[in-house]
Amino acid sequence: MRNNFDKQLSRLHSSLIRMGALCENAISLSVKALLDNDLALTEKVFAADKEIDRMEREIESECLKLLLSQQPVAKDLRVISAALKMISDVERIGDQASDIAELAKYVAGNELTERIHIKQMAEAAVKMVTDSIHSFVDSDLNLALKVMEYDDEVDKLFDRIKQELITVMTENPEQSEICLDLLMVAKYLERIGDHAENIAEWVDFSITGKHKNA
Repeated sequence: MRNNFDKQLSRLHSSLIRMGALCENAISLSVKALLDNDLALTEKVFAADKEIDRMEREIESECLKLLLSQQPVAKDLRVISAALKMISDVERIGDQASDIAELAKYVAGNELTERIHIKQMAEAAVKMVTDSIHSFVDSDLNLALKVMEYDDEVDKLFDRIKQELITVMTENPEQSEICLDLLMVAKYLERIGDHAENIAEWVDFSITGKHKNA
């Protein structure tokens, strides 16, 4: 019985890794579409978002089967409940990558995209997503804690971009609309960081039995 449970749990981990990888790719493609003025990439982001939604339903079903068909002990219950919470955050990350791709249609190719720290912020957000998923799969509390700390770096990049865009709007009021669109891109990246931090907090819970905000 336990051996079968462990096999199902391993499949759950594999599914989460695939879902996380889709999110990482969607974020990277959405920002690449914006920076490189390659709007064909936006369709790949929208397709990835649909696949992420499908995987959320699939993983939710896997979790419920584990709960109903096996006899999980307390730690197993924490792991499964954490996974159920995590996939909601992962799905939202996919939505926000799609939102960035939508905005790329309006700002792609503008020289401002190269003057602000959007690329660096996207890379930081992708790192948080990658590390948060792997901290769950590897039951790595130290990595989860690092993800929580790293959210401060993403927040600092958001503040930096905001100041950069305020300077542009002050000096060139005619560029205010494009600046607001780019500020929204940065805000979506900040939210992605927040969702990755949420995932790391659920990893903490799955290992220690305590949630940061409890």
